[in-house]
Amino acid sequence: MCQEQKGFTLWFTGLPCSGKSAVADRVAEILRSRNLKVERLDGDIVRKSLCRDLGFSREHRNENIRRVTFVAKLLTRNGVAVLTSFISPYREIRDEARREIGEFIEVYVKCPLEVCMARDVKGMYQKAIKGEIKEFTGISDPYEEPLQPELVLETDKETLEESAQKVINCLKKLGYLDHNF
Repeated sequence: MCQEQKGFTLWFTGLPCSGKSAVADRVAEILRSRNLKVERLDGDIVRKSLCRDLGFSREHRNENIRRVTFVAKLLTRNGVAVLTSFISPYREIRDEARREIGEFIEVYVKCPLEVCMARDVKGMYQKAIKGEIKEFTGISDPYEEPLQPELVLETDKETLEESAQKVINCLKKLGYLDHNF
């Protein structure tokens, strides 16, 4: 009989274009290759479905994260590895997600604003600078860095594979993955 998979939520947070989705997608591939149950909850995708009625005010951003937290909590308690990638710019709501989900690993995808801006293929930063996008994190709305994340990735200094391996190593250290993984 195989061992039951323990559910957890990896919560990737950081500025727009910091690499949250890229790293989360790569970690999901690695976990799936070992036949683990994995779900990805990505900001862009969730906003087009579960949260399409929400804007980008602080109140709406917090509601967006509360809805994602609810889904992540259900999946986590049912033995799924949940990988979220959301800017989630406010510490208070991330802390609320941590309390609600329980098996919560905060991954701060740290990347300098200039690098994020250079990576921005959609031109969102430039639109925000011109005032065409209101309440844009990092420009006209704050990003509150995590104070004690379980892991910090520096995607301007690490390759995608190095960042993904750091996440896998963290999961082993915390007991979510077998050391032979």
